[in-house]
Amino acid sequence: MARKPKKQIDMNKWKRWREEGDRQAEIELIEEYLPLVNYVANRLSIGLPDIVDRDDLISFGRLGLLDALKRFDYTRGLQFETYGMWRIRGAMIDGLRENDVLPRSIRDKAKKIEEAYAQLEQQYLRSATDEEVSRHLNMSVEELNQILQDVAFASMFSLDEPIQDEEDQKHSRQSVIIDEQAERPEAALHREQRKQILAEAIDRLPPKERTIVALFYYEECSLTEIAEIMGLSASRISQLHSKAIFRMRGALQRARDYLLNE
Repeated sequence: MARKPKKQIDMNKWKRWREEGDRQAEIELIEEYLPLVNYVANRLSIGLPDIVDRDDLISFGRLGLLDALKRFDYTRGLQFETYGMWRIRGAMIDGLRENDVLPRSIRDKAKKIEEAYAQLEQQYLRSATDEEVSRHLNMSVEELNQILQDVAFASMFSLDEPIQDEEDQKHSRQSVIIDEQAERPEAALHREQRKQILAEAIDRLPPKERTIVALFYYEECSLTEIAEIMGLSASRISQLHSKAIFRMRGALQRARDYLLNE
């Protein structure tokens, strides 16, 4: 599978721009890393519906690249690509959110399923089965799977919130899952606690869901690539990915509720 090649940063070029205000050096850096925008857009668009204009992704991504270049701490000698791609992807996600490309009906369906997983897994202290969730929602397993497919686009965003402090270089989408529509008591759930809760939630996932999370968020495979690796259809991978996200978000919500009620 394709991986974006990485290279050592040109310290001299960064110094010329950031320390000497060399405009030409800035232009050269922008041109050097501009292909990252197309790379991220191509990967992100695989899981997005046809209503999303790829040109919009490119536009959002370019703004993300400029922001990443300004924020990147080149003095640490780290590669720019990883940090830049997270910033670019985050800008694309933010742009899509601001343009409200998710219909309210899909948001409502996603919320109901998330609540069902949270309630059942708190009740049973284990991963809820499809049959248990469908019974809880008064629908068939087939209907549940169809809704999971419908909300797959919504769950693609679930791990892509801004993470950690603005100046922290360790941005990682698997570090926290946040519901933008919910009130967030940030002080109630410390960053390290979130990481621990998510690690435990991932360990409790059913095997296929755990594999998908590992391949998508750690190995950076696309859902299409994961489908090929696991020998499943892309739609089935989307369903399993959605279930994994709802389980992990439920684990975080239970932790928040517990801390707030202490």
